[in-house]
Amino acid sequence: MQIQKQQVVDFLNQHGQSDKAQAVSQHLPDTIDTDKHADQLKQHGVDPSQLTQGGLGDAAKDVGGKLGL
Repeated sequence: MQIQKQQVVDFLNQHGQSDKAQAVSQHLPDTIDTDKHADQLKQHGVDPSQLTQGGLGDAAKDVGGKLGL
């Protein structure tokens, strides 16, 4: 699943993980593929499954649906 980096940063900040948000902001591309970038996310203490299960997964699906993806 692809998620915009800013969505991940906002999600982490909202959950009191500003240190992880800063690391993601600095080290990951603008569009994050949770499969392709799983190792990088894990290196920064972010569990990719957290982003897709209820967290950002629903938001990303909503955006994709609106864009016809």
